[in-house]
Amino acid sequence: MAEAKTKNPFSNPPMAGVGFLRSTLTAPATGTDLALRPLAFTDFAGQSKTVERLKVMVGAAMHRGEALNHILLSGPPGLGKTTLAFILGAEMGRNVRVTSGPVIEKAGDLAGLLTSLEEGDLLFIDEIHRLPKTVEEYLYSAMEDYRLDIMIDQGPNARSVRLSLPKFTLVGATTRAGLLTAPLRSRFTLQTRLDYYDAATLLGIVRRSCHLLKVELDDDGAREIATRARGTPRIANNLIYFIRDYAQEKAQGRITRPVAAAALEMLEIDVRGLDEMDKRILRVMAEHYAGGPVGMNTIAVAVGEEADTLEEVHEPFLIMEGYLQRTPQGRVLTAKGYQAIGFRPLGRAQGELL
Repeated sequence: MAEAKTKNPFSNPPMAGVGFLRSTLTAPATGTDLALRPLAFTDFAGQSKTVERLKVMVGAAMHRGEALNHILLSGPPGLGKTTLAFILGAEMGRNVRVTSGPVIEKAGDLAGLLTSLEEGDLLFIDEIHRLPKTVEEYLYSAMEDYRLDIMIDQGPNARSVRLSLPKFTLVGATTRAGLLTAPLRSRFTLQTRLDYYDAATLLGIVRRSCHLLKVELDDDGAREIATRARGTPRIANNLIYFIRDYAQEKAQGRITRPVAAAALEMLEIDVRGLDEMDKRILRVMAEHYAGGPVGMNTIAVAVGEEADTLEEVHEPFLIMEGYLQRTPQGRVLTAKGYQAIGFRPLGRAQGELL
């Protein structure tokens, strides 16, 4: 069995600044990422429990001169999973290689990624729950023993080649932790969930983002954005970009509460943070299915959207805010859900307009 060797560069670890500079070259670079993404734990707001756990792991690994143990970050989209992966790379002074589950289609793709890493580097796999089963099985030995056994050719000429891997850190991110298999989940030393942000934390993020973008806003304008951002920093930052443009065209560039409210109404985002698709989901359930129970696949067909998108993007917020309930029979509209779309939840006729 052939074996490939890798050297241990921990005897001369790179400087933290240099490692993070190199790591950013493998990140998806967008205007929002470059301008607003926090670069260190001290800049990252919210998720205090997760951040404290990660700080402990980073500090201990640095003292031992070892790679971080494997980490699984779960939670709804836009809460900072990718950002935390890059902060980990910056704090450790190591590269971060970014990919996603659907992109890794075969074992050769995974082997190419892993063999390109250096000792202590981080491999960030977004949507890790969407890894093909055959690829996932190769990860088991890579995570535990830092080796890969790859089959070359087929039939009588088939042979196994063992690749020795550097000690790397796998950082997995998923919006649906329940879809991960038990063998894969058990190989992560730390499994931690990111939750929606409270209004006060999100308000601070809005102020920081506007400061970095040199956007003038008052406290009421910042509060209006924060309350309609669905507890999600990514949504808040996306809204800031649009509201900034709206303010420049309509209000001499200053974001006040009336300006923010007008811009958000243009985007059809109401005072509760509900967008057009949220209200379409609630309305379809009320008008066509008597408030449920109804399956998500049925709702998806009715509103013209993929069921996975509804489950990952819209449903968590609707459930958290009390507009929907999830039951064994399907999704059920609550009294608050009826009221959000102007329907009477109970009375002479269920679903009657208020």
